[in-house]
Amino acid sequence: FEITKNLEIFNNIYREINTYYVDPVDPGELMHSTIDTMLKRLDPYTKYIPESEIEDFRFQTTGDYGGIGATIRKIDETVVIYEPYKDFPADKAGLQMGDGIIKINDTEIINANTEDVSELLKGSPGTIVNVEVNRGDKLLTFEITREKIHVPSVKYSSVLDGDIGYVKLRRFTKNCTQEVENSLKDLEIQTPLEGVILDLRANPGGLLNESINLANLFIPKNEVVVTTDGKNIEWKKKYITKKEPKYPEIPIIILVNGASASASEIVAGAIQDLDRGIIIGNKTFGKGLVQQSRKLNYN
Repeated sequence: FEITKNLEIFNNIYREINTYYVDPVDPGELMHSTIDTMLKRLDPYTKYIPESEIEDFRFQTTGDYGGIGATIRKIDETVVIYEPYKDFPADKAGLQMGDGIIKINDTEIINANTEDVSELLKGSPGTIVNVEVNRGDKLLTFEITREKIHVPSVKYSSVLDGDIGYVKLRRFTKNCTQEVENSLKDLEIQTPLEGVILDLRANPGGLLNESINLANLFIPKNEVVVTTDGKNIEWKKKYITKKEPKYPEIPIIILVNGASASASEIVAGAIQDLDRGIIIGNKTFGKGLVQQSRKLNYN
């Protein structure tokens, strides 16, 4: 009864404001701010993701997004192309490092931040975006067809002195465990590895199942990696390694810092608690919770 009553009261207030308020009201913006205010009463991690931000949400979990394939930075008052990824749309169209962005479609870029410019550049694969830039004393316009862009989870890997394999993992996105394994295989082709350094510094986490799979590269089968609790019975469970490890004995060090969170802490914690390796760095972020995504109407 309380839920029904309060929803009805809220619905009436919302209609009254839209009908009678003295100034024009954007219903979508009003609702968005209302939802955000409600969720702030709960905790920092419960978020509402509207349709306009769904691409960013997918990027967090998959490493894929629709865009032109370039990083941007703000230098003084200008947002510039920082790195066009090779063979992606920005590179193929001819954009270069240092190009100052002046206009995107019909929107002039004046005192804009990188987040706003990034939103304008992103879009569904196959759609066209027109980008006007300043290159030296020239004004150039590029018509770019957006594509599906995949940003690898493994940012960098190499063999260090002493035949130590080093792998930098930026995020726990879909299939990141396979990327780590492939990187280690490539390093082993260069030399038999005497140890592994897995760098999880500034890794904010990502998919829970990927943290279990990654730990399972080094941890034996049938070990408990993490347990979760929640309101629903299906959220009360133990996550156990299911496979024989690919690297059961190789010495391993995990690098962490204050920005290592969530799935990073699961992997580091399991490696430490099971005495499988050594953790080096600063105290991690402390995000001891799992977020579940729930679909709403209208995407």
